[in-house]
Amino acid sequence: MNDQFIKSISIDWNKIDKNSYLRDIEAIDRLESLEFSRPITFFVGENGSGKSTLLEALAIAYGFNPEGGTKNYSFSTYDSHSELYYAIRLNKGYRKAKWGYFLRAESFYNVATKEEEYADPKHPSQKYHEKSHGESFLAITQSQLKPNGLYIFDEPEAALSPQRQLTLLMEIHECAKRGSQFIIVTHSPILLGIPEAQIYTFDNGMVHTCEYEETDSYQVTEMFINNRELLLGRLLDEN
Repeated sequence: MNDQFIKSISIDWNKIDKNSYLRDIEAIDRLESLEFSRPITFFVGENGSGKSTLLEALAIAYGFNPEGGTKNYSFSTYDSHSELYYAIRLNKGYRKAKWGYFLRAESFYNVATKEEEYADPKHPSQKYHEKSHGESFLAITQSQLKPNGLYIFDEPEAALSPQRQLTLLMEIHECAKRGSQFIIVTHSPILLGIPEAQIYTFDNGMVHTCEYEETDSYQVTEMFINNRELLLGRLLDEN
């Protein structure tokens, strides 16, 4: 039984301009619907493959601020999001999320600034700007992740060391066990290793499921670790 908060999405391409750049993103242009059947779903793929574009549109369609934060955040420093969210229809489950957060690596500074402005005596600021970038990212998971919540993350590993990525992995896994749903764009072979996660790859011109060992993040990392000297010799022309 699929009891996720967002069970699936569909895209009405009649709502997208015929000259939109979205139609040039091969994987998205062919996409009509996508199902979320597990508590944790990953989007993977090469840069420019469309995974963050779709994630952003999904988050906005759900009601999150385009730059991130909770659904209570309402601000704009620069409108860079596409019109794709106009065309997305969400198929929601019978459960209603009690909390949620949209984390974007590229606009985290703006969200951290707004978090200080929104603070009051009952909701004190976490003062993310007083922490390192990595500490701030991890602090978000420790303060925002709650049971029965919906969490949409765009490259949450961006500022995290491998050790902190393992900490985040544990936080996500535990929160998912307590009824939460995650949809995450990542390049991290560590986060992708979460057991039983659903993985969609945007490579090869279409969105399709794949196994952990089939992701480029895993294959390239494995190849580098196991053949470092040979690979560097070829890449750097030091044979």
